[in-house]
Parts: sequence; structure tokens; C-alpha cells
Amino acid sequence: MRARVSWTLVLAAFLTLPPFQRDRVEEMGFGEIFRIERMRVDPTLTQALRSRWDGEANAFAFPWGHMIPSLEDVSRITGLSVYGKAVSGYTYPCYHDIAERLLDLPVERRSSLVPRIALQESLGLYEAGKKAGESEDEYLERLARVSRRELASEPGPQADLDLRRFLVLFLGRLLFATRGDAVHCHFLPLLADLGEVGGYASGAAFLAHQFDCLSASDRQTSTSGFYPFLQVWAYLHLPALGRGELTRPGLVPIARRWESRRDSRHLVDQLERLQEAIDSYPYLNVVWQSYLGEGDEGQPWLAQARPYFGRSVWLHALNLVLPLNLFLTQRSLGLRQSVVEFPVWDRFRRPGRSFRGLHDTTDWWERARE
Repeated sequence: MRARVSWTLVLAAFLTLPPFQRDRVEEMGFGEIFRIERMRVDPTLTQALRSRWDGEANAFAFPWGHMIPSLEDVSRITGLSVYGKAVSGYTYPCYHDIAERLLDLPVERRSSLVPRIALQESLGLYEAGKKAGESEDEYLERLARVSRRELASEPGPQADLDLRRFLVLFLGRLLFATRGDAVHCHFLPLLADLGEVGGYASGAAFLAHQFDCLSASDRQTSTSGFYPFLQVWAYLHLPALGRGELTRPGLVPIARRWESRRDSRHLVDQLERLQEAIDSYPYLNVVWQSYLGEGDEGQPWLAQARPYFGRSVWLHALNLVLPLNLFLTQRSLGLRQSVVEFPVWDRFRRPGRSFRGLHDTTDWWERARE
């Protein structure tokens, strides 16, 4: 399923929730995501950025030096929480029993995947395929109109079941999306106690997931995860590329301000021109500190997040434990740093990664303790 269609599907599921459930999603720290306008996917920009990713340093290696998306970028662009408990815990080779207990939905034996159709129908979304010639707004309208299942209208066990199903769809098809149609349920054990969900540093886990997606082969053109983050990051730090359009200045989080600029050229031509633009990008036009003029108004999540800005830390997302090496980008911290010359893009293609299965029950709190 295409990334923007997944976004519309998850948004429709959110809108079908009764008001008290939407309030619970807000309290968990996910509400700002649903205020962001559905942005066009820019696969050319994503692929150009992926080709510059240094998987060993977890940083972009541009001609002028390393640049790294940071926790401040996540907090200001998406509104996700970057403080709290690490998103860590157990992963299992099979989620059949857990899904049956917490979701009351079928999961095949020896699998960690929930069928997407069964999951969305449990939330009242039937006939959810996007029709030919249907616009995104028409698609969203139709999904809301055909919702045929009445969700629990007051707190209780059934309401908790509905909310867990929604969160699995949201996490597995939007925030931590992977390729394929089924929905993974690696985060399901963390949803057993819904009162604890808001205490996790979901934004830090999201950044780890972004780093992992960027390390995929640059032959992969589809976008995994919440794609507006990287697009807006590039609009802010590399404005001379001209890939974004500031249409709603002043809104927060910052992703609400931007729209992807249309480009009618063939994707191959777009990519070649964009790679050349990065190779010849004027060093003085690189914006190292994008938020110097930004206030905190309307962004209460920034107060608790600020102590984590500018720190080199470990990012946890269950089996992903990746370093945030901000020491490589001193200029983003307002410090002096020499320009490090890198060779221009050499059109070298990294080999694809094989799927890394989770074949054993693993306690990532214990394994990543050091």
C-alpha cells in the first residue's frame, strides 16, 4: 500500500474514534501527527537523501560534511515526544497468543503480522481500497461514510480493545511502517497497559526507525515510515534545493507549514538533476541551525524535550539500538567546525539488505543495558 494512501486510511480510522478515544490518543502524545496536512510524497528527494546516508556514522555524508536529523528536528517537525522511557522491551518470534489476547484478531502461527484488512474492518473501515480516479479528499470522505461498525462509546474493556487495534494500525502502517501490506505488531506488548503508552519516548524510537530505513538499499524507491519528516528536514536545512513550498507559515508543528512542490519531469531526470544540485550546493546556503528564530508558543512538548536537544544519545526502538552521533555535526550546535570534503556522489549502489528476522524471544532492556 502506498505511503499516502496508508496515511489517509489511518486518518480515517482516527476520525471514526469517538471523542473520548481521540482525547486518549492526544494524551499519548500522538495528536499533533493528525493535525499535519497530508503531504505529497517526494520519492526523488527521499532517494537522493538515502544515497548520501553513511550507515556506519548514522549521518548524511554531503560534500560539505556530515548532517544528522536530531531529536530537536523530530520534536519541532512532528510534535512527537522525545523524552520519557526508552521504547524497549521484549520481542518474540511469534505474536499469535499476544495478538489473540490484546487484539482479539487472528495472527498466523510463527508470525508477527496482523492482516491489514481484518485490522481495519475491526475499526469499522470496510471497502477501504482506493478507487481509480479518486482524489485523497474523496477517498477520506468515502471511508468515513462507509464506516459501518459502531465503536465503544464509553470507557471500558471494549474501548481499550478498539484503541489497541487503532494504535497497532497507526504504529504499523504510518509511524513505523515497513514495506508490504500486512501490519507488524512488534510494539503490541508495550500497549498492554494503555496508561503507560504516553510515557515512552516515541519520537526517539521514530528517529531510530528513520535511520534504519535510510540504511536500506538506495535501489529501494518506496518510502517507509512517516515520510513528511525527512522531506521537511530537507526543506529547512537545504532550502536552495527548492523541493518544498511554505504554504502555511507560523503553524506548529513545523510539518504543518509545508507542501511538496510539484515536479512534472520524469523521475529519472528529477533524480539526476537533484544529485547534481546536491553536489554543487553552495556551502553558505546550508542552514545548520534551523530553529534560531523559533519560539515555543503552542508547543508544550518542547519544555520537557529541550534537555535532550544537542545530546549524543542512544536511540531505542525495541531491536533497533542506534547511536545519535551529534558530535559529527558541531555547526548544528552553534560550534566551530571545519568543512570536511567528501567526494561527489559516485553512483555507487549499495547491495540490498536481507530481512533481519527476530527468531528468539529477546529482552532488549537487558541486551542493550550497556
